[in-house]
Amino acid sequence: MNLGNDKALWLLFVVPVALLPAYIWCFWRKAAALRTLADNEMLKKINTSVSMRKQIFKALVLVLAFVSIVLALTEPKWNPQPQQIKRQGRDIAILLDTSRSMLAEDIKPNRLERSKIAIGDLLEALQGDRIAIVTFAGNSTVKCPLTQDYAFVRMALADISTESTSRGGTVIGDAIRKATTEVFDRQSREFKDIILITDGEEHEGEESFPVQAAEKAAEEGIRIIAIGLGDEEQGARIPITGPDGRKTFLMYDGKEVWSKLAGDKLREIVFPTGGKFLAVGPGETFSLDQIYSDLIATAAKRELESTTMMKYDEKFQIFLMLGIALMICEALISERRKT
Repeated sequence: MNLGNDKALWLLFVVPVALLPAYIWCFWRKAAALRTLADNEMLKKINTSVSMRKQIFKALVLVLAFVSIVLALTEPKWNPQPQQIKRQGRDIAILLDTSRSMLAEDIKPNRLERSKIAIGDLLEALQGDRIAIVTFAGNSTVKCPLTQDYAFVRMALADISTESTSRGGTVIGDAIRKATTEVFDRQSREFKDIILITDGEEHEGEESFPVQAAEKAAEEGIRIIAIGLGDEEQGARIPITGPDGRKTFLMYDGKEVWSKLAGDKLREIVFPTGGKFLAVGPGETFSLDQIYSDLIATAAKRELESTTMMKYDEKFQIFLMLGIALMICEALISERRKT
């Protein structure tokens, strides 16, 4: 036997603590009131039609009805049968750009924080898929390995900032290679997606050959969905906060640095994988949960986990019906003696 809600058993303490004392007190008060009305000899003559035994029996029937309803609330189950539960889904690696250009505020509150909010919304929409997070700037780091523990993913996500990587810059190719070799397994050539969130900028001397990395990922059956943040034409300045709390903008060679979306490069990255590129411009927002619903949730899935669980037959109805029947019986039982 198995109880789905064993905490309801605490209600049984109401019987000895409240119900029985209440009935005893009521019978005592009734007897005391009758003794005030007349003496014992007179009561024997005028109270012959009422049966004390039936009154006590009716009280016990109501107590048993209460106990039956409490037992129904415990959700009793028995007759266990083994049942195999199969969990299906896809493996998703989120590659999140944490370079300083992601602090640009053309997408509110800034590109990085907006991305973290979108990833949090994605976690609400996942349907048993495994998810990993890789951050990258001048180098790449696996912040969270593939897992179905979404609470752990949220903890890892909360700690991500532009300080998450030790070097500045943007090496998209290295991040793709890390996801391909260190995040995904090689048990299957399907069911794997990379969601790349970046502005796509790689400065001179930082070339990480992302297109070649994407071609290699495609050979492993990995699809890349790229979310490009920023404006491809004008771009946006990169705010920085000094030790005194003053907000200024990043400078290079005496000029303000403007971060633009490298849309053409991201289009080249997704093309060999059969993925998709989505541009998010200034003032716009993006919804990863909607992207998941449209592109990932509808795609083929593989079995990620198989678990054998015991399935029980619900039997609370028996005790519920018994409690109702006892209350009906109590109402039908007369307190009068048989003549």
